[in-house]
Amino acid sequence: MNLEEYFARTGYKGSPENQDLETLTDIFQHHIRAVPFENLSIHCGEKITLQLEHVYNKIVRRKRGGWCMENNQLLGWVLKCLGYDASFLGAYVFNPHQNAYATIMTHLLVKVVIDGKAYIVDGGFGVSYQIWQPMELVSGKDQPQAPGVFRFTEKNAIWYLEKMRRKQYIPNQNFSNSDLLEKKESRKVYMFSLEPRTVEDFHFQCTYLQTSPDSLFTKKSICTLQTTDGFRALIGWTLTETTYNYKENMDLVEFIMLEDEEVEKTLKEKFNITLERKLVPINVKGFYTI
Repeated sequence: MNLEEYFARTGYKGSPENQDLETLTDIFQHHIRAVPFENLSIHCGEKITLQLEHVYNKIVRRKRGGWCMENNQLLGWVLKCLGYDASFLGAYVFNPHQNAYATIMTHLLVKVVIDGKAYIVDGGFGVSYQIWQPMELVSGKDQPQAPGVFRFTEKNAIWYLEKMRRKQYIPNQNFSNSDLLEKKESRKVYMFSLEPRTVEDFHFQCTYLQTSPDSLFTKKSICTLQTTDGFRALIGWTLTETTYNYKENMDLVEFIMLEDEEVEKTLKEKFNITLERKLVPINVKGFYTI
């Protein structure tokens, strides 16, 4: 396990010597554009474990992606090795179909402090809710980024993240009412406290999310990757490619339905993923929006 191998995986060629916000942002953006947010292991007979060396081998050497507990754990390890003041937090994800936050802490975040200012670095959410820059931990301040406008609000020591998106242009009108599309222009994402967490705090959740029939991740096979101008996502057999700000205050969202034999080729060409076992795609309606 070494940083040079990790940087080769993400394509980062800058100097990591300065522990400043600019360097952090550059390292972070290379990560989210090289390492997918994905749960494909669940749907090809592999077990997801949180042991750091296993995560490193999976993402860096096998060129796979992972979900938040893998992506952000690896990112946190990298930042700590570089000398950043980095720690883990735990969040409760908002479920728009239930209009409520989860009752289980399933989302792992990284908090980084630079020159006395705290930032949230989250490389493990995917689709349009994936931040592209570290977010300053301040309440009530709009923080515009390429994906849209993000904002933290704080109440009684609980922090809430929400996102305001642009309008969407969908050329293929057959998908204009897709259950994958987020219909609201403002959306809650997750809530969290500043209580420090460890990876051990997520072992139960890691098992639950990949085994429970109630888990989003057993109901959908998901692979998403950020690009230089948007993101792409393969959910079941549905490939979407989103271009941010395609027109003024409008994102372009393109849908393609794949056949079974096209899925592995698409994973390789669009996400640079080659699976060692056979993937069984799944996409139960509802539960997830892009």
